[in-house]
Amino acid sequence: MATTNGKTVLVIGARGGVGGAVAARLLADGWTVKALARGQGAGGRGSRPDLAAAQWIQGDAMNAADVARAAAGADVIVHAVNPPGYKDWDKLVLPMMDNTIAAAKAVGARIVLPGTVYNYGPDAQPDLTEESPQNPVTVKGGIRVAMERRLRQASTEGARVLILRCGDFFGPHAGNNWFGQGLVKPGKAVTSIPYPGPHAVGHAWAYLPDVAETVARLLARENELATFETFHFGGHWLEAGAEMAASIQRVVVARGGARPAVTAFPWWLVTLASPFVTVFREMREMRYLWQRPVRLENAKLKAFLGAEPHTPLDVAVAAALTDLGCVPA
Repeated sequence: MATTNGKTVLVIGARGGVGGAVAARLLADGWTVKALARGQGAGGRGSRPDLAAAQWIQGDAMNAADVARAAAGADVIVHAVNPPGYKDWDKLVLPMMDNTIAAAKAVGARIVLPGTVYNYGPDAQPDLTEESPQNPVTVKGGIRVAMERRLRQASTEGARVLILRCGDFFGPHAGNNWFGQGLVKPGKAVTSIPYPGPHAVGHAWAYLPDVAETVARLLARENELATFETFHFGGHWLEAGAEMAASIQRVVVARGGARPAVTAFPWWLVTLASPFVTVFREMREMRYLWQRPVRLENAKLKAFLGAEPHTPLDVAVAAALTDLGCVPA
């Protein structure tokens, strides 16, 4: 086990995809990792061996006192918590952010926020830089903009902020994501791949271990970061978006399966069920991100780090499919 490097991080959302990946990576770097979670520690839902050394603290991100207690002594707070199943974003997301901000200001910690492209509307597409205008056209996009505005204000009031905006997350232990909920079915062999957009329209994906490695490298150079710092993570930019489906096909065949067909995503069913199923309603709202290319320009990140961590696509897809139980290990 890695020895401590004297740094302490509180991860809020360590049972989720990004939070868990970052927590595991920082543990490997010798950080003391505290993880705030409802329920009884690491042995509950979402437990994973690479987080066994984390100090699990029972509490709720919606409870300011719980967050403040967990943040005691933290140099960094990773805010990677989201309401499960996209439920009650309008009621929960900003209060949770406010609790993290209050805790970070109290201890002088840097807040790390894994960001998304939801902030941006069609006026900023297709190539998004850190300075692109944020004029979202969706409810979740508006909430994301509000989160970042509060973080910018907090950076003038004693907290420091690092935002890493990414494309669609995928990889081992991922939570809510298009890869594991839209393209394949967890626990089932891949017999078809319903692709949500035009095959030639580009799409950006972010492989969780690469995102976590990027966060770790950025935090290792804390003294070079601005008080309010933003970077864009390029990830797997697929000029022809359906290359993700092609990668799934290659991995399935390589693992001994029959080549699955690429089919049209059933948007009609999503639309029909949207009034009754929260996840479908949220998926439908974000459909525009599949209809036109949205690329995160990572020139600033590459200039700062020298290179962006990058796992080859088929290797990343194989790891994701294996974790989901869609192909044999």
